[in-house]
Amino acid sequence: MNKDELLKDYQEVFSESGKDVFFSPGRINVIGEHTDYNGGHVFPAAISLGVYGVYGPRDDKKVRLYSGNVDGEIVEFDLDDDLVEKDKRFWTNYFKGMITYLRQREDGEKINHGFNLYIKADLPSGSGLSSSAAIEMLMGMILKDEFDLDVDRPTLARLGQKTENEFVGLNSGIMDQFACIMGKKDSAIFLDCNTMEYEYKPLKLSDYEIIIMSTNKEHTLADSAYNDRVSKCHKALEKLQTKLGIKALGELDDNTFDEYSYLINDETELKRARHAVSENGRTIRATKAMEDNDLEKLGRLIDASHISLHYDYEVTGKELDTLAEAAWKQDGVLGARMIGGGFGGSAIAIVKKNEAENFKKNVGKIYRDAIGYDASFYDAEIVDGTKRI
Repeated sequence: MNKDELLKDYQEVFSESGKDVFFSPGRINVIGEHTDYNGGHVFPAAISLGVYGVYGPRDDKKVRLYSGNVDGEIVEFDLDDDLVEKDKRFWTNYFKGMITYLRQREDGEKINHGFNLYIKADLPSGSGLSSSAAIEMLMGMILKDEFDLDVDRPTLARLGQKTENEFVGLNSGIMDQFACIMGKKDSAIFLDCNTMEYEYKPLKLSDYEIIIMSTNKEHTLADSAYNDRVSKCHKALEKLQTKLGIKALGELDDNTFDEYSYLINDETELKRARHAVSENGRTIRATKAMEDNDLEKLGRLIDASHISLHYDYEVTGKELDTLAEAAWKQDGVLGARMIGGGFGGSAIAIVKKNEAENFKKNVGKIYRDAIGYDASFYDAEIVDGTKRI
């Protein structure tokens, strides 16, 4: 998206010149789904699709937001209002949460005047590519830079997670915000969500590329069964803790889980916990396989991730299954799986570059015939995290 065009759009909305332009990326996750809130490993990367923001300071306490993607008027509120009151325009709550929690910090009094903010996204809302985390990190970075706040990037990620958990009401983990703000060009982040230790690893895919496949079926995680999955995992953990000194399912390997699985004695809780444990193991092995340049093994583990998400976690649904299963049948495909929360959203496939166009055409036709409308395909460029541009 062109910086000059964004500044022009800001001028048209607010009748004044904007000061600075920021970009916050969405994310994909190569492998490690629904492991972050279970204290496991994830392997995400920031992508070139994201959310842009044009900032302009005000000399009063009013915050005025305008979305170039949502038909409507300027949303206005006062910094000193009780922002915890939810806005029916759901997208504004991500901004309000970040403002609220940053103002509660020790140097939060520095946020002492209002601002205008024009936002425009080329990241599809509800695509499973973390548009909400991109918005949260956009707001966090703008407040950090423009008000000279003493807050580091991992802390902004934590505040974004707090916004999701406490302000919006989705019991999600840290992965999305961490990937958006900590992203590094051409690298994925191998993150232990239990210890918060992380390592950048180059995405070395040889003559393959990652293609994002959007179902174009919007998913609203807060209104879905996401929180139920979190609850079932926590119940299973509590039962395991009667015999095991663990704080998270991510601390278990498959063998230990198998030995103590009799403690769970609930079919659904058993399946949910089994996914969390097995997916964590797959993520560790897949990251090692990529380092060893064993791309075929990486692909098999990515396929296995989708199978586990289908049978044990039950979050795929017809649309995502159709995309993954169609992808598996195409020439030049290493692996494919759903990403994000599930129940719609997106999937990824690792595809040989010279087969990419045939892949999109063939999978697109299978999807349209099965589902009745088109999927969308995006080439994933891996970029740096949230920044001023």
